[in-house]
Amino acid sequence: MTAQPAFDLIFRNALLRGAADPMDIGVTRGRITAIEPTLACEAVEVDVGGRLALPGFVDSHIHLDKACLLGRCGHDHGSVSEAIRAVSGMKKDFSVEDVYARGARVLERAIVHGTTRMRTHVEIDPRIGLRGFEAVKALKRDYAWAIDLSLCAFPQEGLTNDPGSEELLVQALRDGGEVIGGCPYTDTDPNAHLARIFDLAEAFDVDVDLHLDFDLDPSWWHLDEVCRQTERRNYGGRVAIGHATKLSALPPERLKAATAQLAKAGVAVTVLPATDLYLMGREATHNAPRGLTLAHKLVGDGVVCSIATNNVLNPFTPFGDASLLRMANFYANVAHASVNDFDTCLDLVTELPARLMNLLDYGIEVGNPADLVVLDTQDSRFAIAELPDIVMGFKSGRQTFARQRPTLFSPG
Repeated sequence: MTAQPAFDLIFRNALLRGAADPMDIGVTRGRITAIEPTLACEAVEVDVGGRLALPGFVDSHIHLDKACLLGRCGHDHGSVSEAIRAVSGMKKDFSVEDVYARGARVLERAIVHGTTRMRTHVEIDPRIGLRGFEAVKALKRDYAWAIDLSLCAFPQEGLTNDPGSEELLVQALRDGGEVIGGCPYTDTDPNAHLARIFDLAEAFDVDVDLHLDFDLDPSWWHLDEVCRQTERRNYGGRVAIGHATKLSALPPERLKAATAQLAKAGVAVTVLPATDLYLMGREATHNAPRGLTLAHKLVGDGVVCSIATNNVLNPFTPFGDASLLRMANFYANVAHASVNDFDTCLDLVTELPARLMNLLDYGIEVGNPADLVVLDTQDSRFAIAELPDIVMGFKSGRQTFARQRPTLFSPG
């Protein structure tokens, strides 16, 4: 037994990824202060029981402001543009209270499914104004006890073609926006759109997270311009692109070149399986393409990647429960991931999105916040393979949720 200074809390018998045996984790004032086989100290104890402990899932791309719209409009949309129009027609009537209530519903589901960090894209334009942004700012404040929420200010319907949007973006960045997004394929001047987004990113010293190349026609794309802007402005490691479904339509040699280009520029890729699969290839009569970029393959070639939720119960994705573990399992199935890839699939919802978001205090390490979720498994590969229960969660050493095991009632 190793004598230690006083802890507020000790997690006993926690199995960490890559470790052969369970460890004890000592926590003082919400931060991890020791990780050792056996800690000797009088403190509140939580027995993890040899189960897998993770620092929580990281959702690098979600839209809380337009979640849970099922029932407000028809959901027979077959394309990205139709989904954008459907939400555009509704959002002019969104109130702060409405966005807050729908966002809270998703946040609470995400928390009990083990998510501890999240980046949400918030639409900013003259139709919604800053109402959605104000609502999500309030969610960030009110749910800080369980989840760290980062706000990405984002013009969904263009920028140079949408007068008033840039002024609103500037207001949002002055008032708590931590990342700037963009959507060049909805702008009449995509390159000017990208230039303005990077200008604002530099002016406010924030990272960039773009919706990009969201179709299956590889004859044109905006990836080249994004990489060019990233390198010209020395923004490597601070730029992410979401969807990038065009990459899934490239033949091997072109994909190899694009992958090298992304890795060299330091541009990360977020794959959004539920939305990408729902909207891509719907016009096919047979042999429908998946439209899913293979993130785990890109990771092997040096590109930082993540898997994320994107949309929940709306025209872009009429499904969803905000479970990143389920999303990683879903991705692994569709992407033909092998058993040897399962640990990488888990990385895609933990360590890798944390790198994408430049979260320097993420992970079960001494000095970091005591953010911990416990999965009912002893093998990280089985986290992907069998979707074990997520039995409890802690944020800065405070318990945020618990899930009871089901009880079977056998006859007699």
